Amino acid sequence: MQHVVVAECRDGKLRRVSLEAIAAARQCMADGDTLAVLLLAGGAEDAAEATHLACRGPDEVIVIDHPILARYTPEAFAAALLAAAEALPMAPSAWWLGHTAIGRDLAPRLAARLGAGQVSDAIGVATGADGRVRFTRALHAGKALEQRALLPGDPWVVTVRPNNFPPAAERAGPAAPIRSAAFNPPPPIVRVRDVVRRVSTAVDLTEARVIVAGGRGVKHADGFAPLAKLASLLGGAVGASRGACDAGYCDYALQIGQTGKTVTPDLYIACGISGAVQHLAGMSRSRVIVAINKDPDAPIFSVADYGIVGDLFEIVPLLINELISTP
Repeated sequence: MQHVVVAECRDGKLRRVSLEAIAAARQCMADGDTLAVLLLAGGAEDAAEATHLACRGPDEVIVIDHPILARYTPEAFAAALLAAAEALPMAPSAWWLGHTAIGRDLAPRLAARLGAGQVSDAIGVATGADGRVRFTRALHAGKALEQRALLPGDPWVVTVRPNNFPPAAERAGPAAPIRSAAFNPPPPIVRVRDVVRRVSTAVDLTEARVIVAGGRGVKHADGFAPLAKLASLLGGAVGASRGACDAGYCDYALQIGQTGKTVTPDLYIACGISGAVQHLAGMSRSRVIVAINKDPDAPIFSVADYGIVGDLFEIVPLLINELISTP
């Protein structure tokens, strides 16, 4: 059985979820299965990331480098995936992508083209005694788990949620061979002339290991300044509830919740967030949740591992000073 992981770069850097997808694929591979990693590159900076993939355990790395792939367009990326499939000695039976903006759009297109089954937003994978591969998905704000089973012989396409699988580690021994595949892009239906980012952060929110999020309790846009400083000290990212976004305190790109992003960081610090069910839908599976709120009856405390009842403008600076003073 041939597995293919579609690796994704952002600003010339390999996204962590691509390494997590390799680890997820490895978990259900049987003896005799092979794993290829496909890197779609839009230039030399992206293509150079193939060397990092080659030492993570694949049998080979295939690079398709073309200027049209520098910015995502569904027609070009889908055509590149099919071109890569033709370059493999065996038709792929399993495709793995990160559950990112690109992965969410590309996976169903690929599944439709191949007549394959599709599972989105997988948080777990295992192979049963009957040989079926079972994928676990979270439903109803994480209150229920769904399992979907697929037969190994049937083609399928899966997207994996960031931060739910350990990234594939570097392996000893020789690196996997890297080769290029030919690609003749289709005539463009859509041309992307420019990409405007409304929020610029060093750490992608969906892949952040630490998130400091603010709600209406920050009171104004300037209230996010101490949260941003705390997140920076922790090497994390800043998020927000919909209430904070609706109030104009921050951009909707930071929104976490049912109508925003779903995140699974190692540490989630909720500052001035009441804990409405819509917000919990996007962060309740965080590994450790710390809540800071003046209201001792705030719903956020029901899901928090640690709760601090108090004013975030007093507590957050204390945390910042503690981190700065700790050697």
